[in-house]
Amino acid sequence: MGHKVRIDLWWLPRAVILGLLAFIIFGPLLNLLLWTVAERWYFPHVLPLDYGFSVWKRVFSPRGGAMDSLQNSILVAVLTVIVSLALAIPAGYALARLKLPLRGLILLAFLIPQAFPNLPVYVNIARVFYQIGLNGTITGVVLVHAVHGLVYAVWIATAAFSAVDAELEQAARSIGAGAFRAFRDVTLPLAMPGLMASAIFVFLESLDEFTGSYFVGAPDVNMLPLLLYSAGAGGNYQIASITALLLLIPSIGFMLIVERFLKADVLSRVGH
Repeated sequence: MGHKVRIDLWWLPRAVILGLLAFIIFGPLLNLLLWTVAERWYFPHVLPLDYGFSVWKRVFSPRGGAMDSLQNSILVAVLTVIVSLALAIPAGYALARLKLPLRGLILLAFLIPQAFPNLPVYVNIARVFYQIGLNGTITGVVLVHAVHGLVYAVWIATAAFSAVDAELEQAARSIGAGAFRAFRDVTLPLAMPGLMASAIFVFLESLDEFTGSYFVGAPDVNMLPLLLYSAGAGGNYQIASITALLLLIPSIGFMLIVERFLKADVLSRVGH
């Protein structure tokens, strides 16, 4: 009988571990969702006392600032993608196709913005931008976001072009296509899934960027991360949760798209 009990309960440790992992991952998300519809919720109550959407109306009212922040965040993210890809596509193609000296160091150089703490870097950038009139402008925020966006854009673009067989481009040129036409009609379409994934990574990085937006954009350029920080610091957890949800939804959606676009052969070439 004892032997039978041990056999029947072999799954229990795994179930406990999976349950703990699910709680760690989905518990904060569930708490976030509850805060978005909580009218009153305070200790020691486990669940909200009242539910409703009055805070949503307040957030999206003209005085709430959410719509302006959302529009600015999307505008900055789209412009950041355009600037980053405009630089990353030729850079990635050159790094993938040309026999460049110190190619590894060039790729490593694009990681430098991630190697230093953001705070002192952005403080100095804000000082320089203030002197040249870019502080508190959309242009200044886009430039700051593009610095970090290039890390993802260049590395993924290089991997995407490396995954395209160079002989296909050579075959197109052998039948009369020029270098640009071979690139446009052959290489670029084949590398497009990786470039789309790169664009999505840059978009999400820009959408969630707080430090650069704060030092370069605030208070003239309101963004969703700034609204989230302001609400959280002021104890307005409903507003903070609604703002966080606005940032979370596109992140989850785009990451599902990235999973489709980023093939294994592209991932295997990142950094090579």
